[in-house]
Formats: sequence, structure tokens, C-alpha cells
Amino acid sequence: MQVNGSMRWIGLASLALGLAMIIVDATIVNVAIPSIIADLGLQLTDAEWINSVYSLVFAALLVTVGRLGDLFGRKRVYLIGLGLFVLASLLCAIAPSGGLLIAARAAQGIGAAFILPSTLSSVNAMFRGRERAIAFGIWGSVIGGVAALGPLVGGWLTTDFSWRWAFGINLPLGLLAGTVALLTVPETRDPHTQRGLDLLGIVSSALGFGALVFGLIEGERYGWWHPTDTFRIGSWEWPLRTLSPVPIALAIAALVLPAFAWYELRRIRRGQPVLLDLRLFRYPSFRWGNLAALIVSLGEFGIVFVLPLYLQAVLGYTALQTGFVLLATAIGAFLGGPAAANLAQRFGARQVVRAGMILEASGLLLIVPFLSPTTTGWRLAPALFLYGLGVGLATAQLTSVILAEVPTAQSGQASGTQSTTRQVGAALGIALLGAVLAAGLSSGTEARLRDLGLPAEQAVAIARATKQSAGQILVELRQQPGTTAVVEAIERAFTTAARRTAIVAAAFIAIGFVASTLLPDIRPGRTEEPAVGAAAAREADER
Repeated sequence: MQVNGSMRWIGLASLALGLAMIIVDATIVNVAIPSIIADLGLQLTDAEWINSVYSLVFAALLVTVGRLGDLFGRKRVYLIGLGLFVLASLLCAIAPSGGLLIAARAAQGIGAAFILPSTLSSVNAMFRGRERAIAFGIWGSVIGGVAALGPLVGGWLTTDFSWRWAFGINLPLGLLAGTVALLTVPETRDPHTQRGLDLLGIVSSALGFGALVFGLIEGERYGWWHPTDTFRIGSWEWPLRTLSPVPIALAIAALVLPAFAWYELRRIRRGQPVLLDLRLFRYPSFRWGNLAALIVSLGEFGIVFVLPLYLQAVLGYTALQTGFVLLATAIGAFLGGPAAANLAQRFGARQVVRAGMILEASGLLLIVPFLSPTTTGWRLAPALFLYGLGVGLATAQLTSVILAEVPTAQSGQASGTQSTTRQVGAALGIALLGAVLAAGLSSGTEARLRDLGLPAEQAVAIARATKQSAGQILVELRQQPGTTAVVEAIERAFTTAARRTAIVAAAFIAIGFVASTLLPDIRPGRTEEPAVGAAAAREADER
């Protein structure tokens, strides 16, 4: 199927719409959780699984689905993913119980895993030279921008309609994206790849990455060693009372992922088809680009994780008001992504990535002095805009660098790998930043309450409740008489913890900036097609 120039851009719009849906759904539930708990009568543990199971399944399957796109066609895999995602969204919207909602969210994660690498590998195959840089800019701005739109969209739908519409809105959007993609996105695949599936590779990669992401995401909730909460799936409970499931999960990942890499290398030496061709890491842009992406992801969305909690707990903002504040980040990202293409052609993708990182870190550091119990969203907006602008520049061009030397025929594998790298980095970043925030809340609150003269046991109890609720206990305390001093103490502790978290996030991005010196200097138009596999790629594009 051949598609002319203008139709390719319409096809890109349909891919971007599908991508936007799955990114928004990673954050849209955060603001809808209180309404879901009240409507379905859920326990807190069930509500937390509604949020985390999506990211867990999503990250576990990315590498697998990237390979499927190379084998069976990226457009086909994308459309299958859209179908799964729309159907799962419908099930979420009509779910009568928490158990069914959790299952539907897991199904959404499967659909999302089909969509993400398929959009990126399709963009890589559809465009060349300067057009590819612009297309990557649009793709990157969607990744960076719509993550901040989730709370706004979720707050609006939950407040004015129902939490069910936070999922129901995906039905018309998904049908539109699928219809347009069917007509405008060309089918691309690798006609020369070895046929056959690496079943053991599929199972081991899903198990290894799933265990790793679970351990990183849930460590703060269930305890990094000793249990701090009951791990429960339905009616089944974790049986060990002295050991948390988190170290078990991380141990499984530490054993399975190296074994997966060894197994893949063994199959490569034997000439057998593999799930992940580790020879891709011979390309400097792919190797160092993934390293930079991993490090930057540790801090890239840190403030988006912390700031909604801070705005709602300390400033008393509603979910919708919080979404409007984060809109500044989205606007910056949407402007930075497309602009990155022109800048990359003039200065090189590496320089644009590094400039983006500088803007991200600067935006985070500029937020620090404005965080106070009396601040406003308007005061934070300029720094958030600067941060979003950096995300738009860095995300788009870092993706471009990672895939620059990869043969188009293997772009599905490469796309799934870089997406998994980002997901693992984001999970690790959330775990580390969450630990920094929780430690600051706990120790800061306890110290300030003792300074007020509260008994030690009472100060410890309030500090523990503050940590466990991520500061949301402030909402309840303000409604109780005689708690003004306690509320002010917790607000000050939260402010200090939030500032510290923003500084740590900026530090991660600074480390990524240092790592970016290893990136090759790639400019759109100079690397049209890697020499290896170029003929296969051209044949694939003509199909």
C-alpha cells in the first residue's frame, strides 16, 4: 500500500490520537479514584490495583509486541491494539465491581502495549529525512504533553459527568483513530526476517519486566523488605508475614532478565528467530540513546507525580483546578516537540536533546522557590511551561537518535525496547521520588509536631497517617476544630519534601545530560537509512 505525502500526515494524526489515548489513561484514573471508591464500595487496595495494573501489564509486554509488529505488520498490530483497548475501555465504563474493573484495566494495558511500539515503528517507516524529524517531534510532544492532560480531562469528566466517562470517551476516539489509520497508514513489516515466534523469550521477558516494574512501583506501598501493607489479589493474600512480596519480585527480575539475555544471544548464535536482537546495541545511537532515556526518565515526570498531590493537599485545589495548572506543562511540550525538528536540522539532534534536558532541569529548579502553602498556580505556570518545553524537545529528538541507525525492518523491536527502557526508568524514578517524598513527609511532620509540644506517640501516629495518605490527610484535618497548628506543620513539611523531590528529579535529568555526551551527532537528512537492512526496509515500505 502506497500513501502520498498529505495522506501520510493524516495517518500520523491517527497514530498520535491512539498514542494520546493510552498515555492519558495512565494518569486519568488518579483523579477519578475517590469517585470510583465511593460508587463501587472498594477497599483502598482494590483502588490502588485499578491504577497500577495498567502500567504493570503495559510495561511487561512492550518488547514482545514490538517483535510482533516486525513479523506480522505494524499497522495490523496497531489496529488490533486499538480494538483491544476500545473493548477494554467499554468494560471499564460498565464495570459493576472492583474485580471486573481491575481485569478490564489489565486488558487496557495489553491493548496499550500493542499500540505504543506500533505507532513509533510506523512513524519510523513512513517518513524520511527532515520529515521524519518533524514526525518524531509530533510523536514526542504527544508523549510529553498528554501525560499532563490526564488529570485535567479526568477531573472534568468525573466532576461534570461520571468517572465512567473517563473510560467511555475512548470509544469514539478509538473508532475514529482506527478508521483513519485503516485508510491512511501503510502496512510495513520485515519480509526477510526469520519467521517463527520465540515463545520462551516472550514468557521470560514478560515475567522479568513485569516483576521488575511491580517491585519498583509497589515497593513504597508493600515495603522494600518487611511488609507494610497486605498484598492481596481478590481473595488471595500474600502468605509471608515477615517478608514483603517486593524483594521476591525484584529477585525474580534479577534472575530472569539476565537469563533472557543469555537465551536470546544463544538463539542468535544458532541462527534462530529471537524476540529481541541484542545486536541492535552495537549501534552507538541505540546503545547510548537507551542509556540516556533510562536516566532521564528517572526524573522526567517527577514533578507531574508530586505536584498534583501537593496542589490538592496543601493548596486545596480540586482535580479540575490541578489539571489546569498542569496544562502549562502540556502547552510547553506541544510547542517543543514540532519545533525540535527544525532545531535538530540546524544544530543536530544531540544538541536539541541536551538543550531540552537543560530546560527540564531549569524548570524543576525554578519551581522550588515558588512552592509554599500560599503559592498559586499562576506562579508555578512559567516554570512548568519551561519544563514542558524541555520535555517536548528532549523526548522527540532522543527517540529520533535511538532509532537513527536501526534498520527500518527492525524498528518494531527497537521501538519496543526503547519504550520498555522509558517505562522501567519512569517506574524506578517514581519509586525513588516517592520514597524521597514519603521520607520527607514522615520525618518532617513528626519533627514539626514535636516542636508544637505534641506527645511523641501522637506525633508519630499523625506522621504515619500523613505518609500513608501522601499528605491527603490535610483535607480531613482542616474540617476538624482546633487543628490549625497541626495543619500548618504538615503543610510546611509537605512543602519541604516537595522541594527536595523536585531537586532530586532535576539531579536525575542532570545525570542524563552528562550521559548524552555519548550520543552520536545525527542530523535529519544525513542518515536517511542505515546501510544494513536498507534494501529490506525499502521493500517493506512498498508493501
